[in-house]
Amino acid sequence: MNPSSSIHPLSIKELLIPAALGASLPLACLLFLILTKEDIFESWMYFPLTIIPIGGAFAGAFFYLMGFHWFPAGNRKLIAIIFSTILYFGAIWISAVMAFAVTGHWD
Repeated sequence: MNPSSSIHPLSIKELLIPAALGASLPLACLLFLILTKEDIFESWMYFPLTIIPIGGAFAGAFFYLMGFHWFPAGNRKLIAIIFSTILYFGAIWISAVMAFAVTGHWD
């Protein structure tokens, strides 16, 4: 059996769930931090609340593609999942740096 024959075409619907899951983790953490603060919500917080989950969504979709679509079995899947996990947290970190640097809160 040819390995390329087992690859099915990818639809956007398949990427929505991993992207939503990837975006929900940083969004939930940010909302928890904002809601537990005693200060009121400020307008500069909108930018990190949008940029960081967008970075998580792209990284979650990449995680799905690497671990379950491009490398579906074997040791290559394990390596792809480890690499994608590192890249997921790296993408969240970079998007947080970008978001807070633009708002002037990255010190």
